[in-house]
Amino acid sequence: MPFKRIFISGGAGVIGQEMVRRLAMLNTGIEVLVGDLKPPPADFPAQFQYRQGDLNRLTEQEISAFAPDLFIHLAATFERSTETYGFWEENFRHNVQLSHHLMTVQKDLPSLRRVVFASSYLIYDPALYTFAEAPHQARSLRETDPILPRNLTGMAKLAHEIELRFLQTFRAEQFSTAIPRIYRGYGRNGRDITSRWVRMLLAGEKITVYGAESFFDYLYAADTAEGLLRLAAAETVTGIINLGTGRARRVADVVGVLEQNFPEMRADYVASDIPFEASQADMSLWSSQINWLPTTTLEVAIPEIIAFERARQSTIAPAAAAPVTGVGHVLISSISAKVPLTQAVKDAARRFNPGMKVVGGDLNPQALAFHYADAQWVMPLTIDDNLPEIISYCQEQSITHIIPTRDGELAFWARHRAGLAAAGIAVLVSEPAAVQRCLDKVEFATFGRLTGLPVIPTSLRLDALATDREPLPPNAAFVVKERYGAGSLSLGLNLPEAAALTHSYELQEPVFQPFIQGQEISVDGYVDRAGRVHGLIARTRDLVVRGESQVTTTIQVPDALARLTPAIEKLGLYGPFVLQALLTPAGGLHIIECNCRFGGASTLGIAAGVDSFFWFLQESAGVDLRQFPFQPVAGQLRQVRAAADVVTAML
Repeated sequence: MPFKRIFISGGAGVIGQEMVRRLAMLNTGIEVLVGDLKPPPADFPAQFQYRQGDLNRLTEQEISAFAPDLFIHLAATFERSTETYGFWEENFRHNVQLSHHLMTVQKDLPSLRRVVFASSYLIYDPALYTFAEAPHQARSLRETDPILPRNLTGMAKLAHEIELRFLQTFRAEQFSTAIPRIYRGYGRNGRDITSRWVRMLLAGEKITVYGAESFFDYLYAADTAEGLLRLAAAETVTGIINLGTGRARRVADVVGVLEQNFPEMRADYVASDIPFEASQADMSLWSSQINWLPTTTLEVAIPEIIAFERARQSTIAPAAAAPVTGVGHVLISSISAKVPLTQAVKDAARRFNPGMKVVGGDLNPQALAFHYADAQWVMPLTIDDNLPEIISYCQEQSITHIIPTRDGELAFWARHRAGLAAAGIAVLVSEPAAVQRCLDKVEFATFGRLTGLPVIPTSLRLDALATDREPLPPNAAFVVKERYGAGSLSLGLNLPEAAALTHSYELQEPVFQPFIQGQEISVDGYVDRAGRVHGLIARTRDLVVRGESQVTTTIQVPDALARLTPAIEKLGLYGPFVLQALLTPAGGLHIIECNCRFGGASTLGIAAGVDSFFWFLQESAGVDLRQFPFQPVAGQLRQVRAAADVVTAML
């Protein structure tokens, strides 16, 4: 294989799994990135990268970090025979739009040398190979035959063929393109009728056969994968080329092979108004270019499919045999008026799985952000006595992820995160000790002192600061704030001693810090499950209203972030956090405090590359985040938060 970094879309499909197995066996230092909506297969090679989620949301920064030299585009959605009305939108998003998007984010990559797009024989004019009467033989279709896509899937394939032809007029010197038109696919773990019939027969069910006299060029998925890899390696072969066996078989032949393996098989042969088909690939062009032809026959392939399905059924425990309905959903606890956060979670959920819903949870039935969630739950208090009710609701509603958003609830979720995990619910929260450390500013400062972190001294008594630090200068100024939680609503800043004491009387449990002149920055980041800082960005708080940044701007301070990274990793955090720090003119760095949850203005962090909620969903699926390297956005970003009116039609 002349390529070393291969990106495969739809790699969890029946062809993709066969392809990945072959690449894993090569053992030649090849790096593979597979993207698919589905979770990774159980036997997915550990040395390869897997990206679960909607590839319509794949960014140029993300794919450029992998820098593929070969792109094999398998991802597609389809329906057999007659497409349903509901397929209209699905075909556009996961065929037309997806193909266009994946080339948009890759067409200018310097690394890309080769594109192989799995197209379809459904592009050919059906008048060539469909008949009102039972045919006597199959029609061989050539690459030069007339085209008229048979359905929406064929239309989508043709549209992307034309897009690739367009790109080649501008990028032919950068990458070559091969477009195999693939014939009637079937294989292990497939959705095709052959696999469905096998599963029905294993269950003792009767199968229904339509159009037994039709001919199809049945192409086994293992052969398809082999052919695509050989075509990819043949870099001089470009353009449209057929990929089939060139030897069509009747549907009745498939039924006959099944009957040989299931002697007691029952089948109903049903008449249909669907035209008979009789097609096969003319493999002349392929034979002249590729020194290999598909060889697997129905007689060989179908027993392999039967053995696969039998083995899979034997590994399924009876209690787990019931089909899973729907996908796991996300609960945002204490959603309140956190509209930008809700929208960010929805965006991450859609990228991870388009069927994933975001449920807003709050004590207040009038919570403003309820209007932005997919569903609402007026939830009970987050206290220990209510844990069974919370778990029960989550399981009933298929909620598999919880995102706490309020300081006052973090300790509850941290305390029960192990029990919730056992119930199949992942919570985006740090362990209890880390949560307590961040909520209590005195404990945070003590921890910093004991571990050598540059945390600003904090004390319950103003006069005690002199013992925690060098003697205070005569004109020292102080910061006064509440001991617990984040936010600056009650903050007293740059106050002389007398004013600091006066201000402290207005607080419930005040703490004192020395005032240090410098530039205050907020640092948005994410710590992965292994305790590694996965991404950091710094920003200034340009306008703060009621303790929250209304205007905030990213800044480039790489030296400070490099110094903060080991300090943050000592805190024992998991997930998103916001750290406040001071940079002094002399190059000093002082940590003020750390909030171990997603911050009010941390949506700017997402825009800048700290993709917290998407990373959480990926980690919950068992993905190592090193497969999703942090890619900071180039340049400076500013976020302005302002009220907006949203008008919706009432039904």
